[in-house]
Amino acid sequence: MGILSIGVTGLNAAQTGLLTTSHNIANASTPGYSRQYTVQGTNVALYSGAGYVGQGGHVETVRRSYDQLLARNVLSAEAGASEMDSYLSQIHQIDNMFADVDSGLSPSLANFFRGVQDVAANPTSLAARQSMLSASEALTARFKALDERLADVSSGVNSQVTTQITQINTFSSQLADINQRVVLARASGISHEPNDLLDQREQILKDLNKLVRITTATQSDGSFNVFVGAGQPLVVGNQAFQLKAVRAPDNSEQITVGLIGPGGTAQVIPESQITGGSLGGVLRFRSETLNTTQNALGRIALTLGQNINDQNRLGQDLTGAPGQTIFNLSVPRVTASSSNTGSGAPDVAIDTESIAELTTSNYDLAYVGGSYRLTRHSDNLVRTYGSLPQTVDGFTISAGAWAPAANDSILIQPTRDGAHNLSVAMTDIRAIAAAAPVRVASALANTGQGAIEPVVVNGPPPVNANLQHKVTISFTSATSFDVVDVTAGSTLASGVSYTAGADISYNGWTTTIRGVPVTGDVFSVETNTNGVADNRNAALLGALQTRSTMNASSGGSPTATYQSAYAQIVSLVGSKSNEVEAIGAAQQSLADQATTSLQSVAGVNLDEEAANLLRYQQAYQAAAKVIEIASKIFDEVLALAR
Repeated sequence: MGILSIGVTGLNAAQTGLLTTSHNIANASTPGYSRQYTVQGTNVALYSGAGYVGQGGHVETVRRSYDQLLARNVLSAEAGASEMDSYLSQIHQIDNMFADVDSGLSPSLANFFRGVQDVAANPTSLAARQSMLSASEALTARFKALDERLADVSSGVNSQVTTQITQINTFSSQLADINQRVVLARASGISHEPNDLLDQREQILKDLNKLVRITTATQSDGSFNVFVGAGQPLVVGNQAFQLKAVRAPDNSEQITVGLIGPGGTAQVIPESQITGGSLGGVLRFRSETLNTTQNALGRIALTLGQNINDQNRLGQDLTGAPGQTIFNLSVPRVTASSSNTGSGAPDVAIDTESIAELTTSNYDLAYVGGSYRLTRHSDNLVRTYGSLPQTVDGFTISAGAWAPAANDSILIQPTRDGAHNLSVAMTDIRAIAAAAPVRVASALANTGQGAIEPVVVNGPPPVNANLQHKVTISFTSATSFDVVDVTAGSTLASGVSYTAGADISYNGWTTTIRGVPVTGDVFSVETNTNGVADNRNAALLGALQTRSTMNASSGGSPTATYQSAYAQIVSLVGSKSNEVEAIGAAQQSLADQATTSLQSVAGVNLDEEAANLLRYQQAYQAAAKVIEIASKIFDEVLALAR
């Protein structure tokens, strides 16, 4: 090979460098593009008497500047940032709604109990009673409005899940196609990489990873296998597997993710396995915040309605009749899994005596190995029972018509519909039971210093059938008394030891006598006839506003009022919003740092490329000069030959 050939090799190498540099400059703003550079090698030298003489050079290949570890760091950070961003956009909707002083529940709660207090202040006023009933209607409307807004958010989550699954399927198909093209390109150019195709594939992977966290495995032929969840395949070689938006087996209101397998059947992927990306964010928002918030709102509605109903039924209305129900209440939602092979579903009811123990969780009831296994979603606490009925966390489960087969499961949502289904049952304002059904009296002939306290009706309903019987408490000495049911004509107790301030309970009521009675003193408990001005039961209804009636542990005392339970919802949603925002900011910072690190390796620096253009231009000119000199030498040789 002579000087002319050597010049040509230099010219070709410089030309390839110019083409590569120009390609870099043209794609400096192309998403996912990695800077390319030429790798040059020396041609085999020719042996001569003067030693080995060089024969020029050649371009071995064109490579891209790429670091797989940095690229994987970018994918991981971006999946986390996209998840938190998606979560935050959803939680802001309910954070703003519940924290708003005008649209929240607090004003309606305050107005309702203001109406109750008005009745307590003037129990004979029809205007006050109408005000209380109107406030009841407004309260139920506010509960319903808040629940419907949460239902709208839930519907939006379903739409997003469906849309994002469609996008995932599109990217999966594109990856399968580009995998095939990469394999063919590598087969056509052994030892050379199709750089632009690889960049395109990396960009699609990044876009897919922002939707859902993925893992990849590189195959020997250059293709990528892509997996989601706990290893479910999305792309294997040139084959794309499709996800499908399906109804959750145990909750038809919720759209979840299924993987279409052989035969076209979609196998549901557990939501706990779908992490990262915007899809993981909306699913996590639904399970962690939305469902809990809906249940918490329903718990307040159920508890308040039940407490008000119970207390009203312990009173006496304006006509002298026993108090009736004020609010219609929902029942727990029970949903059998679509995969069950048995029949029916158990009966689930709120237990009025332990309603304070209601939680904000959903429950799974499964029939396994001849036993009933109840799992609480909030903390995965598992309880196993050999038989039904069982009472737990404020509700009772009865077998009813349920005939379960092995491994059948039931979703129990005790409070889910509490807010939506709360409504006012009472239409007659006279039916508000402001008065107590019984009253106490001291005989005019009493000479001692004893005094009987107002009677308290024992609850909860149903009350004792003998509640309205007239009962006398007659002191046979200063230290003992007899109790006689005058209406029934029977003695309830004789020679009862008297202790000042001790409870005296009969026929469904409790009272107390204090002081020093003497022999012959008589006290009576009787029907509150014509007690239209009595406000004792209305006062007890009003006292529910500040009484702890919720959030009790099993067998423990309640620790929360209605208002504090609502404040807890606002606080939890607000705290979660701040937490997600902080985590999202940290994840975005990590993603930015990882991207910067990758760009420092793979990004196009226009200043550097401009310098390379000058370098290759000079190399090209120098190689051309070599060819020119070779041409002149050849011409001179020809001239000598003539």
